[in-house]
Amino acid sequence: MNRTPSIIGVVLDFTPTAFFARLALVSAYLVGGIDKLGDWPAALAEQAHFGLTPPALWAALTIAVELIGPLLILSGRLVWLGAGMLGVFTFFAALVANAFWVMPDGPERFAAMNAFFEHMGLVGGFVLVAVLARRGQGDA
Repeated sequence: MNRTPSIIGVVLDFTPTAFFARLALVSAYLVGGIDKLGDWPAALAEQAHFGLTPPALWAALTIAVELIGPLLILSGRLVWLGAGMLGVFTFFAALVANAFWVMPDGPERFAAMNAFFEHMGLVGGFVLVAVLARRGQGDA
């Protein structure tokens, strides 16, 4: 039995809703990729900050993932690949950037823990995008 209120059903059934939801999910990656592409020295410095060497390789891979993944998801073609790229990238980025389990107690650890679990939520969102695309739902 479907108990979804009718107004919510209208919003969910509105064709552009799925596209705008996917756009919201990938927006930070698009902005990040464009920003890094426009400021290569900062992209290199970010990779070096996290100890990734050679930084140029990691910066180029990051830009590619942050631009190609969202475009695949938004285009509705090879959604599983775009969602997989961003999900794996986000998982490993969270491990590298938010390793709260090695930090002493305090506000920095608390912030890193929150950021880590927020990123795990994004990973779950990418899995859902791939599931819905496979099922042919959500205009994906």
